[in-house]
Amino acid sequence: MDRVTVHAAKTNLSRLLARVEAGEEIVLMRGKTPVARLAPLKEAAPVRAFGALRGQIKVDDSFFEPLAEDELAAWE
Repeated sequence: MDRVTVHAAKTNLSRLLARVEAGEEIVLMRGKTPVARLAPLKEAAPVRAFGALRGQIKVDDSFFEPLAEDELAAWE
């Protein structure tokens, strides 16, 4: 947890907010006294791994066949 003076926070607010968005917490200091904490509101969404369900889901070959005429008409 980094500590930043109020003056430095006013000067570098955009940079501090970018760090907070990345998950870091920052304590704002008035002199040597901590007065506030900048922290992210929610945790970052988990990174999705491509292919994580490989082998767990099977798509039947008939899925790729053209629809019957009556089914196509129902969609129109």
